[in-house]
Amino acid sequence: MKRLFTYNIKTDEQNKTVEEFLRGRGFSHRLVVHLRDTAMGLSLNGAPVFTNHKLTAGDTLKALLIEDTPSRNIVPADLPLHIVYEDEDILVINKDAGVPVHPSQGHFENTLANAVAWYYSQKNEPFVFRAISRLDRDTTGLLLLAKHMLSACVLSQQMAKRQIRREYRAIVCGCTEEAGTINAPIGRTDGSTIERQVDFSHGESACTHYRRLSYNPDLNLSCLSLKLDTGRTHQIRVHMSYIGHPLPGDFLYCPDYRYIDRQPLHSFCLSFTHPVTGDPMEFTAPLPKDMECLL
Repeated sequence: MKRLFTYNIKTDEQNKTVEEFLRGRGFSHRLVVHLRDTAMGLSLNGAPVFTNHKLTAGDTLKALLIEDTPSRNIVPADLPLHIVYEDEDILVINKDAGVPVHPSQGHFENTLANAVAWYYSQKNEPFVFRAISRLDRDTTGLLLLAKHMLSACVLSQQMAKRQIRREYRAIVCGCTEEAGTINAPIGRTDGSTIERQVDFSHGESACTHYRRLSYNPDLNLSCLSLKLDTGRTHQIRVHMSYIGHPLPGDFLYCPDYRYIDRQPLHSFCLSFTHPVTGDPMEFTAPLPKDMECLL
C-alpha cells in the first residue's frame, strides 16, 4: 500500500519544523520516524528533508507512506464481507452476527480480519488489519477500519477524545422507561474471564443513555436507541441487565432463546471526522432480520 500526502505550506504555518507540522496533522512521533527512515518518505520541494527543518510559506511538503507487509498470523479466508464504504484511507463494514472481529483461540480463520485479509489478497494489496472500534462476536452492525498508519493515528485520537459517535439498537425484555441514563461502574465477575457485572467497589466508570423507540406488547419486548459515554466490555448488556431489562438470547446475562439465539444488539449509526480530508462522515445500517421481526 502506498499513500502520498501533499501539503502546500501557508503563511501561518511557516517557521514550524516538519515534525511540528505533521504532528499538527495527526501524525504520531512514531509515524514521523517511520517516514524519516523511508527513502523519500519525507520530501520538501522535491528533495529529501530532515524532520527538524523549518518550513517556509509556499513550500510543498510530501509524505510518502509505504506499507508492504500485511498483518501477521491472519490467514485470508473467503467469508462474507459487507462493505458499506471504502476509500484510500478508511473502510466501513456492516458485520454479521456470529463473527468475531479478531482471531483468537478457537477462532483463527472465521473472523472479520480473515475476511478483510481475503478481500485485499484478491486485489494483490497488502493490508494491515486495524479495527478502530470493536464489537462482540454476536453483535451486528457498523465497524470502522483504518487502512494505513495515519488513519489509525488520527482515528485513535478521535476515539480517545470521544469524537467518534456511535448509536446502537437493542431489543430488551419488558417495557422500559421512555428514556433514561445508567451510571454504574462495571468490573469483571469473580471467577470468570469474560463475564462482567456492575461493581461499585472496584469497577470502572460506565455511562449508558437509552431511549425507547417502540414496545411489542405481544412479546413484551422494547426496542431501544442507546448511546455510550464510555466503552466498557459488554457495557450495554450489563447495564440493561442491571436495571431489569436484559437482552434476550444473551448467553451470559439472559439465556432465554425463545425469540432469538443471540443478544439482539446492533451498531446502527457511526459518525466521525474523516482522518485525512476532515469531512464529516456518517453511516447507518438497517436492523438485521432476526431483530426486525421482534419489533
